[in-house]
Amino acid sequence: MSAEWLRWVRRGGPGERPGSSQEPGPRSLSPSPSPAPCYRRPKFLRGGGGGEESPRGRRAVRGTGPERPLLWGSGYAEVINAEKSEFNEDQATCCQISIRRRELGLEEDKEWLILCSTQFLTGYYWALFDGHGGPSAAVIASNYLHYCIKQKLEEVAGAITEARPPMHVSGRCVCDSDPQFVEEKHIRVEDMVVGALENAFQECDEVIGQEMEATGQTGGCTALAALYFQGKLYVANAGDSRAILVLKDTIVPMSCEFTPETERQRLQHLAFLFPKLLDGEFTRFEFPRRLKGDDVGQKVLYRDYFMEGWGYKLVEKADLKYPLVHGHGKQARLLGTLAVSRGLGDHQLKVIDTNIEVKPFLSCIPKVNIFDFALHDIKENDVLIMATDGLWDILCNKEVAHMARSFLAENRTDPHRFSELAKRLVRRARGKKIGHQWMLDDSREASYDDISVFVVPLHNRDEDC
Repeated sequence: MSAEWLRWVRRGGPGERPGSSQEPGPRSLSPSPSPAPCYRRPKFLRGGGGGEESPRGRRAVRGTGPERPLLWGSGYAEVINAEKSEFNEDQATCCQISIRRRELGLEEDKEWLILCSTQFLTGYYWALFDGHGGPSAAVIASNYLHYCIKQKLEEVAGAITEARPPMHVSGRCVCDSDPQFVEEKHIRVEDMVVGALENAFQECDEVIGQEMEATGQTGGCTALAALYFQGKLYVANAGDSRAILVLKDTIVPMSCEFTPETERQRLQHLAFLFPKLLDGEFTRFEFPRRLKGDDVGQKVLYRDYFMEGWGYKLVEKADLKYPLVHGHGKQARLLGTLAVSRGLGDHQLKVIDTNIEVKPFLSCIPKVNIFDFALHDIKENDVLIMATDGLWDILCNKEVAHMARSFLAENRTDPHRFSELAKRLVRRARGKKIGHQWMLDDSREASYDDISVFVVPLHNRDEDC
């Protein structure tokens, strides 16, 4: 699969249809220049995903309605930022993924028909993408990541239908001890799915780089994807969006934010291994504050890549350079440029007024967490809540869980309650406009960012092959 597939999709290829297994034929493509990504809202929104329904100043909340039901009756809502950028840079995708083992020959196809009489395994997919530097990367990722996941799962489909993955894709044992080696490595079927997701993110990132370069676009995006497959929920995150499971008696975090602060050690270690990446403009060391000339020759607190704790370092002149990770909390920046340390895109991004590339430090590989439904008694009001950072900057996990439990308990008979809950969460974080400011009910400042929320019910979920 290549960037040509995405171009084919834009010219009328298969949409996000449940059960769609049609694949484009690259040979039918003509070598034409790649068009710039077409900005539009998610296809499943009312009005076919056109422009904003209200003037920007009102920040109208848009959401799914009964005429466009999502998988499992999921709810979705979004609101554009308060003039932070021209467009809503968040994007979303929700679709069913049909996975078939790749046909390498007739015999293998016969074997597959025995493994699964319907010829398909089915996955259910929800994803959020938070763009920065423009919406282009988020648009491409929302159109393409699920195709990458489909392809990578199809490559290992034979392994994920076995009790334990075979050493060789063909199933042959070149070495009699192959099953023992696999067992010793504790390789499970779910490890194959995790590997497929990691590879899919990497391929999608490569395609975004090719497309952005071909069209003269810039920017990147975070990516948060949830895949329900073979009785397990896989949540893959690269960025600072967040997913939580709100169960009857507990909250289960399904992702962690990747920021320059949370990944300080990885970033510092990369700078230690490849100091040329900093081009003599930055120091990898962390200090409690930006050092000044008077600090030279003094012993000050510092941390290096191998340190969880703090120590003292004799300050040298080189330590006065701008730090690799600077700032605290939401103000922390990687190379003074990005507020996230994982994401897709940003291949052309350089530190201002330098030739230093940010991408070597910006990883596209997600962290994948797994929730096994077989180990839990899922109740009627248990939900997965996914949202971009516009929500989590205002509401903590406990506040979101309290809102979800209270609302769902009071609206048991409403068939559209999950959509309404998504809208309520967005409205809560957006607040109300008072004068020139957006404020919460408790007089705190509300979110000025784009906000996107999925609410996915878990109780009456569809089952796969």
